[in-house]
Amino acid sequence: MRRKQKGFSLIELLIVVAIILIIAAIAIPNLLRSKIAANQASAVASLRTLNTSAVLFNTNYQLYPTALSSMATSGAASSTAADLIDSVLATGVKSGYSFSWSGGGTTGTYSITAVPVTLNSTGTVYYYTDQSLVIRSNPAGAATSGSLAIGN
Repeated sequence: MRRKQKGFSLIELLIVVAIILIIAAIAIPNLLRSKIAANQASAVASLRTLNTSAVLFNTNYQLYPTALSSMATSGAASSTAADLIDSVLATGVKSGYSFSWSGGGTTGTYSITAVPVTLNSTGTVYYYTDQSLVIRSNPAGAATSGSLAIGN
C-alpha cells in the first residue's frame, strides 16, 4: 500500500514560480515608472523651495544667493549660510535630479536648472526656473526660459 505524502510536487512548485514571475513582470515596470514620477515631483517641489528661499534670501540680505550652498545651514544664519534649505538640496543632487544655480548677487536675476542624473532611469523631464518664479519643463532636452510652463 502506498503512503500518502505531504508537501507539494515539483509540477505544483513550478506552476507557483511561473505565476510569481508573471506577476513580477507586470509589476516591475509600473514600479519603475512610479519611481520616475516621484523623482520628477520631488524635483518640481525642490525648485519651488529654491524659488521661495531665493525670495526670502533677497528680502533678508537685499541680494540673491550666488550658490545653493549660500542658502544652506552652517552655524548662525548669514548671507553665506542662510539656513533656508536642507543640506541634501544644498549639495545640488536630490531624488535623482541634479540642480545647478547661476546668477544671483545684486544683479536681480538668477536661474536654476534641474537635470535627471540618469535619463530614463531617475527622470525623463528637464526643468528650469528663474526670478520670474515660473517653473518650466522640457522632455526633449535642456529646459530654458522659452520652455513650456508646467501645468500648461
